[in-house]
Amino acid sequence: METSKYDAVIVGGGIAGLTSAVYLARAGKKIVLIEKNNEFGGLVSSFKSNGFHFEAGVRALESAGVILPMLDDLGIEIDVVRSKVSVGVEDQVVSIEDEGSIVEYQKMLIHLFPESQLEIEGFILEMKRVMKHLDVLYGIENPVFKDLKRDVKYIFKELLPWLPKFLLTVRKINKLSEPVEAYLERLITNQSLRDIISQHFFKGTPAFFAMSYFSLYLDYFYPKLGVDQLVEKLVAKIKEYGGELITNTMVTDINAFEKYVIDHNDKKYFYDHLIWAGDLKNLYDHISIEKLNSKTQKNFNAKKHEFDATKGSESVFSLYLEVDLPLSYFRNISNGHFFYTPKRKGLNKIHREELKEILLNWEEIRRPVLWDWVYRFLNFNTFEISIPGLKNKELVPPHKTGLIISFIIEHELFVKLKKKGWYKAFVSKVENTIIQSLTNSIYPELSRNIENQFSFTPISYKERINSSDGAIVGWSFERKIPVPHKIQDSGKAILSPIPDIFLAGQWAYSPAGVPMSILTGKMASDKVCSLS
Repeated sequence: METSKYDAVIVGGGIAGLTSAVYLARAGKKIVLIEKNNEFGGLVSSFKSNGFHFEAGVRALESAGVILPMLDDLGIEIDVVRSKVSVGVEDQVVSIEDEGSIVEYQKMLIHLFPESQLEIEGFILEMKRVMKHLDVLYGIENPVFKDLKRDVKYIFKELLPWLPKFLLTVRKINKLSEPVEAYLERLITNQSLRDIISQHFFKGTPAFFAMSYFSLYLDYFYPKLGVDQLVEKLVAKIKEYGGELITNTMVTDINAFEKYVIDHNDKKYFYDHLIWAGDLKNLYDHISIEKLNSKTQKNFNAKKHEFDATKGSESVFSLYLEVDLPLSYFRNISNGHFFYTPKRKGLNKIHREELKEILLNWEEIRRPVLWDWVYRFLNFNTFEISIPGLKNKELVPPHKTGLIISFIIEHELFVKLKKKGWYKAFVSKVENTIIQSLTNSIYPELSRNIENQFSFTPISYKERINSSDGAIVGWSFERKIPVPHKIQDSGKAILSPIPDIFLAGQWAYSPAGVPMSILTGKMASDKVCSLS
């Protein structure tokens, strides 16, 4: 058996693993990063089809005081533009230009639901209050990416004045941890209005995260050549620092006592420290803890039991369209990042109760019943629409437009469809229903100008990132989350029950995203460096 020895082995080449790798390599550590796919990035990736540029995962990035400071710290330059967001319902569309745009959003909601004007005004006041919390939270460049021993100006001019505000804000945020659905019930009596506000969030999303979304929209930016530019620059830096990168390789076994991992080619990699930047259930399912002390084994088994009892969050369905319409057609309607709901009625029980009932009674479900549910679901749902060409016209062929249209959906549904033999027909039904819904509402010229269409389902995302339940943001909010998930506990998110194994990525924190993946990747590398 071929063997190698490293200061650190990193498993998982998503944005968290790449962050750990680049900082460890810069520190002079002998490292190897092992990735199962042919390319790095995980959900931060792009691809081309017939001259159209598309994102395979995240549609844009938010700095959150993390991404841009990291790039600056590493000396990485990326040409970026602001990824402007629009929000629309039926024929009403609001462009989010600055904090003042919340007034336009309020006017749109009152236009749609005039009977709820007083409740809308109260809701907007609450949104403004919560947005101030987020402004504090991301108010400075994250100190993790600063050299605090040398940057005295940063410490005294920024960090120390910010800390008291941060600690006070954290206490306020923790009081807003209840699910957004329950939170809105106290503010708004109109079910349709509540749906329009919240149905594009994952089920049970904490109220703080949901209520601050306008601030998040203002923080969105886009690398002009696509989000994969972030990945390409990190990969180049890792190679520059002498780090080793391996693709198309699956880690199949981990021996925690002898401290090595084995890949599917039977190659053994010994390590001083292991950073696991992949799905945590995979770690717990493939690790051997024999010969470790009894206390460590007990802690490990207790944590594994927690993971076995939970599930990943919902997944996503994404429809990709290559359209023979100029960018101007779509620019006249919205910005390049567009949250759109075709009908003001909202999903009400369609998404939650009805889907749950369908899944519970799957063996008795007939195709017409499921097809009827899909039709109603996709006409009342909210879509996230990304138009790369509106961010950079060079990303599409002349006089044409590429669209990415996504919505949240359960991975379990698609697993059952596969077993029943309905998968392909269902995917086709979903694609065509989305196209018809948008043609009947916001894009009347769409259906007759489509040159090519294809989609990624929750099964596709599961195969790509190998995550629990095809989830794209970590653990479900509907059950007890098995990892530290409060802002003040983010430093604990990198710790595992085994002393020399550290965690990084979206599976180590919730709600998760690219900034938290980067932050935990950096903290894991810092921990390894402090122990070396």
